[in-house]
Amino acid sequence: MSVKDLKGINSKIIQGALNRTQFREQSESIFLTSGFMYDSAEQAEAIFKGDEKGFQYTRYANPTIDTFEKRLALIDGSESCFATSSGMAAVFASMMCQLHAGDHVISATALFGSCREIIKNIITKYGIEVSFVDGKNIECWKKEIKSNTKIFFFETPSNPCLELIDIKTVCELAKENNIKVIVDNVFASPVLQKPSKFGADIIVYSGTKHIDGQGRTMGGAILCSEQFREEILKPFLRHTGPCISPFNAWVLSKGLETIELRVIEQSKTTEKVVDFLLKHNKIQSVNYPFIKSHPQYELAKKQQTMGGNVLSCYIKGDKQKAFNFLNNLKMINICNNLGDAKSLVIHPSTTTHRLLTDEEKINQNIRDNLIRLSVGLENFEDIRNDLDQSLSKI
Repeated sequence: MSVKDLKGINSKIIQGALNRTQFREQSESIFLTSGFMYDSAEQAEAIFKGDEKGFQYTRYANPTIDTFEKRLALIDGSESCFATSSGMAAVFASMMCQLHAGDHVISATALFGSCREIIKNIITKYGIEVSFVDGKNIECWKKEIKSNTKIFFFETPSNPCLELIDIKTVCELAKENNIKVIVDNVFASPVLQKPSKFGADIIVYSGTKHIDGQGRTMGGAILCSEQFREEILKPFLRHTGPCISPFNAWVLSKGLETIELRVIEQSKTTEKVVDFLLKHNKIQSVNYPFIKSHPQYELAKKQQTMGGNVLSCYIKGDKQKAFNFLNNLKMINICNNLGDAKSLVIHPSTTTHRLLTDEEKINQNIRDNLIRLSVGLENFEDIRNDLDQSLSKI
């Protein structure tokens, strides 16, 4: 049976994009090489010109990296993929490969701290104009469009308050105005949300999160059309060099084999954790897209298959109460990663979003009593008990 005949995504990911050597290895090989050999000078010329297929240099492409890219494209539902050294490299490259001085970018306000830093303080150094909008309101997007607007950028759900953006509506507006849409899909993962189905042109991931799922390695990816990859993205990445290492690509490729099982199980546990926190007398409120109290609950149901494994909540009290909660945890670790097999918790205001101004934090509802929790694969009872004993001490 060929891979094309397989019906399930899991089957396609595990069995697809294999590139076995003559040794017939079970697990995919890692091609730890910087360069590749040619049979002749004529062949080298043909490969460099593109007249013959072949690998040239790992900064350009590599068999191990190629396997990871093809597998991720399968689960994401996009035509093509280009792996990068980190998620932030993917965010930066997805923009700069197509922007020129004088262009305009519109971004949702609710962003991960480093994403906001790139848009607010880095790309603006190159003569690029930026506008931030309330991503939930389509009229705000419309109002900021100019003749030089080239990109819409947003993450949904957002980090850390899980604000949602209507992907389909924003993409329709973008296409009417010849604007490219870049969606950061890290929180939902390619398992629970596929932005390309709603019209997104480019999707970016931090492979360090759910794709690895074990906290082992760095990596990122840009998903897009084959034409965009070949004509715009590839030339930029080849010459600027934010390439992923073959070993990291191998780790991420193996992570993809279990990503659906992990994310679905984590999401099921998260629903139980959310229900527990909503009823707890030390919790003020919970941010999670699949609870009916979420203002965009209906949109979440349309765009995502499940709520995901990340939530945030407001502890009753101030910053010190939030810190006491973190410090009293026994099993759940304080860490700014997410999507891991281990449950992880962080205080966004002083870590991942610390560079935001006080006004920006207020606009994103990032308060001193806000906690972000990434639910892992531990048993629900153990997660609940750890949360409960810590909350009882604050």
